[in-house]
Amino acid sequence: MTSQNPSSQVPYSALVAGATGGLGSAIARQLADRGATLTLVSRSQERLDRLDISGQRQALDLRTPAAATEAVELARSSAGRLDAVVNAVGVVAFGSVDELTVDVIEELFLTNTFVSMFLAKAALDALEPGGVLVNLSGVIAEQNLPGMSAYGASKAAVRSFDEALAREARRRKIRVIDARPPHTETGLADRPIAGTSPKMPTGLQPQAVAAVIVDAMMGDADDLPSSSFT
Repeated sequence: MTSQNPSSQVPYSALVAGATGGLGSAIARQLADRGATLTLVSRSQERLDRLDISGQRQALDLRTPAAATEAVELARSSAGRLDAVVNAVGVVAFGSVDELTVDVIEELFLTNTFVSMFLAKAALDALEPGGVLVNLSGVIAEQNLPGMSAYGASKAAVRSFDEALAREARRRKIRVIDARPPHTETGLADRPIAGTSPKMPTGLQPQAVAAVIVDAMMGDADDLPSSSFT
């Protein structure tokens, strides 16, 4: 692997949260192809068991701080170190804010925003110096859209969090990458927790987006705006 790993003689260890999703699985596969030791986390053990990717796997609901800590500790203990945490957890909802229930709005922020914070809090003390933390806020964090206002706000909050977190983590020699890929064909838009997906143009392929993200992890990038993917 051509990484910034401080010790190239030991396996590069990565935790991928949301590993059964379209983008999470593509990132995990790219990391595996480059020799990483993986810990794969998702809410569904059944879907984890179907993944054709080698690695420790555990079903956890990361919407609680305790589960985020458990995921990080599992990754570190199973590999003996932790070099990267990738948060590919996310849900989407469509509809104007007056159409969405309070429960849906809360779920958007709990899953999209709070999970990012919970994992980062758990990971900062566990990552090796030179390690990297990746959050996927997406292009919606650069420009919100009508009919996606609550979803976009939950992702924009991640981008804002990452901006400040990157400065805090720098003291520990940890990089934070905020990745904002354009619409990608992950299937997420077909599984909204509320509303109906509007007609969208054909998106990017998950494998191509994953390659950009993993290249950034292995390099020295500290931000991936939407322009990085086109």
